[in-house]
Amino acid sequence: MAQAVLHHLVADVVSGTVVPATVVVGDDGRIASIEPVRGPLAAGVLVPGFVDAHVHVESSMLPPWEFARVAMRHGTVASVSDPHEIANVLGEEGVRFMLDDIAGSPFTCWFGCPSCVPATAFESAGATIDAAACARLLDDPRVPYLAEMMNWPGAIAGDAEVLAKIAAAHARGKPVDGHAPGLRGEQARAYFARGITTDHECFTLDEARDKAALGVRILIREGSAARNFEALWPLLLERPDACMFSTDDAHPDDLLAGHLDRVLARAVAHGVPAMSALRAATLHPVRHYGLPCGLLQQGDRADFVLVDDLVSFRPQRVWIAGELVAENGRTLVPARRSATPNAFRAARFDARDFAVAAPAPRCEVRAIVAEDGQLVTKSATVAMTARDGMLEADPASDTLLIAVVNRYTAAPIATAFIRGIGLGHGAIASSVAHDCHNVVAVGASRAALADAVNAVFAAQGGLAVAGGEGVRTLALPIAGLMSDRPAEEVALQYAALSAAAKSLGSPLRAPFMTISFMALLVIPELKLGDRGLFDGVQFRFTPSVPPLSPHA
Repeated sequence: MAQAVLHHLVADVVSGTVVPATVVVGDDGRIASIEPVRGPLAAGVLVPGFVDAHVHVESSMLPPWEFARVAMRHGTVASVSDPHEIANVLGEEGVRFMLDDIAGSPFTCWFGCPSCVPATAFESAGATIDAAACARLLDDPRVPYLAEMMNWPGAIAGDAEVLAKIAAAHARGKPVDGHAPGLRGEQARAYFARGITTDHECFTLDEARDKAALGVRILIREGSAARNFEALWPLLLERPDACMFSTDDAHPDDLLAGHLDRVLARAVAHGVPAMSALRAATLHPVRHYGLPCGLLQQGDRADFVLVDDLVSFRPQRVWIAGELVAENGRTLVPARRSATPNAFRAARFDARDFAVAAPAPRCEVRAIVAEDGQLVTKSATVAMTARDGMLEADPASDTLLIAVVNRYTAAPIATAFIRGIGLGHGAIASSVAHDCHNVVAVGASRAALADAVNAVFAAQGGLAVAGGEGVRTLALPIAGLMSDRPAEEVALQYAALSAAAKSLGSPLRAPFMTISFMALLVIPELKLGDRGLFDGVQFRFTPSVPPLSPHA
C-alpha cells in the first residue's frame, strides 16, 4: 500500500495517554512514526483494533471468513476463538476447516485446540479429540493455545488425560484457557493451579474478585445468551489490569448490530475510564495471547480504528496491516463461499418417540428451569397428572417437554421437562446444541416436538419452528452449525425464526440461543444430554421422573 499520513488524537494504551499526533504508516503495513503535533487535527480518535478474547465463531452461524467480514465493521481486528463446536461434530477435520476457511483474511482468527471433545463422557459427540490429537493440533503454529478446559472436575482430580492435554500446551509454551462456572475457594485454587490462566464463566462480582485475586484473567462476557456485563463491570474499576472482553456466543443479528464497540461504549457509560475499557479490548488480550496485532506503537503492525470519540466508540474506518478493511459500517473485504462439511444421519420421528411414561396417576418430576440471559439453570420439582399413562407438557404452568436426539447414530431419545421457555403452543428445535450438537427441542406437545425435530433432520442441520404458520427452517449446512449464505441473509432468517418462536409465547430475548445451552452438561445446575437428565452440581445423571418409593 502507499504510505498513509493521519492527523488525529491518538489513544496510547501502553502509556495510558491520549495525545494529538501524526501517524505515518509505511508501505510495509507497519507504523513508521508517531509524532506529536500542534496543528489542526482531523475529527475522531485513533485507537488500536479491538480483540474479542473468547468467542465461538460457529455461534454466529457464519463461517470464519464471513464472521470476520462482519466483525471488522465494528472495529474488531482479531478474535481468540475456540472451535470446539465444529470439533464436536467433525473432530480435527473441523478445526482444520476453520483454519483453512479464514486463510487469506486480514483478520486474525486465533483458533485454539479444543480441550474437551466431547465436553464430558456423559454424552455422544460426532468425534473425540484425545491428548494425542491435542498434541498434533498444538504442533500446528496456527493453533497457539489450549482452549477452555471445561472438565474442571478432571483438572482438580488430576485426570491423566486432562493433565496430558494441559502439559502438551505448556511444553509448547502455549497458554491454557479456563472454564470454571461458580468455582470458588479450594476448588478454584486447585483448578487454576494446573496452569490455567483465564475464566469467562464468572456470573457474580464476588466470584470474579476471588479468581482475579488468584492471578486469573477475567473475561467479562456479553454475548447473545450469557450476559454478565452488568454483574461484572465494577471489576474494570477495581482490577482493570485483570480484565478482558468476550462475546463467547454472538448470534448473527447481534453481530450485525455491533460487537466490542458496543461493549466499550457501555463500560464508559457506567463510569469506567475510557483507557481502562480500551486496554481490556486491546492491550490485555494482545499481550496475554501473544497476538500479532499492533497496539498503535511505532514499529507495530498498523491495526487501528478511527472512532468518533472515546464515548460512543463508533468506528468510522478500520485498518489492518495498513489496509483499509472497513469504512462507515461497510466491509471492504470481498465475500467468499465456504465449503460445507457435515455429519448428520437421516431419520424421521413421530409423537410416540417423545413419550414420557408416568409411574403413577399423580407424580413429581424434576424440571430444568431456564433463565433469560444465563447459561446456568435451576432445578424445580413439579407435580404432574398423567393422561393415559403418559406425562404431557403443560403450557399453562410453563412446564414443557425438552428432548435431545442423537444426530450421529440411532439411539433412544432423551426427553424431560423444562420451565422458563414459555411456549404456549408449538415447538422449536436446533442442531446448535452445545457442545455435542445433537438436536435439542422444546415443545408444548409431543406432536409439535416431532414436527420441529423432523424439519432439522430433513435440512441436515439448522433451526426450526413448528406451529402457527406451519414449519419454518433456517438450514445450517456447515456441520449443522453454520450457513454458507451472506451474513445479512442469515441474520434476516434468524431474526424471522426468533420472532416466530416468540409468537408462540416465549418471553426470551434469544430463544434459540437459550435452548442451545440446555444440553451443555458442564454448566450447572440441571441439563439434558442425549443420554438423559444430568445434574451439573453432582456431575451425574439424575432421573427426570423419579421412581416411586417401594413404600409409596
